[in-house]
Amino acid sequence: MREEPHQAPDVRLSQTLPADVLASFVVFLVALPLCMGIAIASGVPPAAGLLSGIIGGLVVASLGGSPMQVSGPANSLIVVVWLVSQDYGLAVLGLVAVAAGLLPVAAGLLHLGQWFRAVSPAVIHGLMLGFAIIILASQFHVMGDDKPAGSTLNNLLTVGPALERWWLNESEASHLHAAGLAALTIFIIVAWMKLRPHRLRSIPASLVAVGAATILAALMDLPVVRVELPAQIQDLIRPFDPSAIPLIADWSIIEIVLTVAFLASTETLLSASAVDQLHQGPRTHYDRELTAQGIGNIACGLLGAIPLTGVIIRSAANVSAGARTRLASVLHGFWILVFVGLLPFVLALIPTSCLAAVLVVAVFNLVNVRVLASWWRLDRVNLLTCLVTASAIVIYGVLIGVAVGIAMSLIKLLYKFSHLSIRVEQARHRTIMQLEGAATFIRLPKLAEAIEAVPVAAELHVHIENLSYIDDACLQLLMNWQKQHEALGGSLVIDWDSLSAKVHGPDLQPSLSGYSVGVSKTRRVPVAADSAS
Repeated sequence: MREEPHQAPDVRLSQTLPADVLASFVVFLVALPLCMGIAIASGVPPAAGLLSGIIGGLVVASLGGSPMQVSGPANSLIVVVWLVSQDYGLAVLGLVAVAAGLLPVAAGLLHLGQWFRAVSPAVIHGLMLGFAIIILASQFHVMGDDKPAGSTLNNLLTVGPALERWWLNESEASHLHAAGLAALTIFIIVAWMKLRPHRLRSIPASLVAVGAATILAALMDLPVVRVELPAQIQDLIRPFDPSAIPLIADWSIIEIVLTVAFLASTETLLSASAVDQLHQGPRTHYDRELTAQGIGNIACGLLGAIPLTGVIIRSAANVSAGARTRLASVLHGFWILVFVGLLPFVLALIPTSCLAAVLVVAVFNLVNVRVLASWWRLDRVNLLTCLVTASAIVIYGVLIGVAVGIAMSLIKLLYKFSHLSIRVEQARHRTIMQLEGAATFIRLPKLAEAIEAVPVAAELHVHIENLSYIDDACLQLLMNWQKQHEALGGSLVIDWDSLSAKVHGPDLQPSLSGYSVGVSKTRRVPVAADSAS
């Protein structure tokens, strides 16, 4: 992948600054509620999410290999961060962020960026579906100013009792008020996205919805839970606690570190790849982007922010708002810093149920229904892999779920490269054999049995249009059998050139250059002589 082309700073700045400043402000408006909402959903103070967004802009965007990508707290890490914060505390969360940042830095320096992208789409979609279920289950309770019930299964099982408690318990009327504000937020987001005037399309729906719900809650003085932020900007920082370092030897912590590193790296590089499809500018340098994300997560761990990744929603907003260079991504972090430093009292008016509602709407972007529907029609094995991965993530956790998904993908791959279907039909004057799948040494006995059953002196037509691959062992079998069959008065009709291409590629066919194509008992002249004529 190529780096960004060098340009004279003054020319570049004068041509791109206005567009980048405007785009940065749009991304800031999109990121602000998401940073706080994801932090709250992760069980940490909103300040940790805002600090993560600041680092994503000022640090990661400055160093990254994807100029248009925006980094910050992400839905995909909510579950892991919540587990760490609840079971181990914020000090261990800092340790996890630092350790999980060191791994992609090392991977980037070793030029392993492309390998992190080598994950089956079925596993990725299963990952997103599992996260969607987990986030929806927990944020339902937060939308009613209630605490999640613990595990995802418990959250799902307690939805009914929670609704009943909210409705009947008059002494806790804030539950209904919070749920009403959440419902209003969702309604405004959907309505704004459907009905907004064209000239206002750059204004994020989440900002309009949270702003309207916040104003209503303030005017009516509703007794709902609101965002808590430190009064001073320096209080955002929670320095790394060295006393947590010995815990890195605990396998449960190692497992969490590997999970965060894998999720952050995979989502970052997949997001960068998707962003590349949205603009015509410089393409992503994956190793550089991976290294920058690792440095960003190290900074998050040292300063007390939650881990971050590259995120497609904010990145797409950046591109659609007209960003020209990485300066737009950098400035969005600067705007968050300025807003938190100068106007923290405004953020403190926001009901947490509204931020939960924003997350509930945003989480639907994690599930691509069209892809799932296409798999139902065309590739149900992929759909099954996706659903099993999601179920395992919900029940057993992220790392086990991803491992199960990867195992299923490998099984499918092994089946694909070892499955060979052979159909033989008898026509009036010939025998027709249809080969479909992959003819490898594993299936050589099956192929040998099929061709040896062809009658002596028969004219055999072998169709290979649906044959994806043939290895040298099966190829040699066909070549040897042709000699024997022709010696007994039979013939073999097969497209040797196409068959050779399935082994060596279209430009490497020396092993078959002397074999017949079509019905013939004599050998054909070499390919080089053919092309010369």
